[in-house]
Amino acid sequence: MSLEVKGKINQILDVTSGVSKAGKDWKKQEFVIETADDQFPKQVCFTLFNDKISLLQGLNTGEDVNVSFSVESREFNGRWYHNINAWRIDRLAANGPQGNLPPEFTPDDIPPESGNQDDLPF
Repeated sequence: MSLEVKGKINQILDVTSGVSKAGKDWKKQEFVIETADDQFPKQVCFTLFNDKISLLQGLNTGEDVNVSFSVESREFNGRWYHNINAWRIDRLAANGPQGNLPPEFTPDDIPPESGNQDDLPF
């Protein structure tokens, strides 16, 4: 299952690390966004594991992002625990598309017709 949500980064938490029961090192980092498209905005905490932590590089609190994520649940001792695992983070432009876009076309851009119909070069 893959989902996405838009929002503003509220908090970027510190990286935590440890060693699994199998003896493998792991790292995780969590970040919180406030949803943008809801009538009542919600806080959502996402988790990034190991190499996915690099997705947060260059992002700061207050930036608008679109987060692609998956949800998984697991049971331990009769209780259920949930993870919201982000796998892609796209920065959203603050004022719409930016970059080197050509100016918009207007009717004034059309040159006037010449009165001479025989202006062909051949």
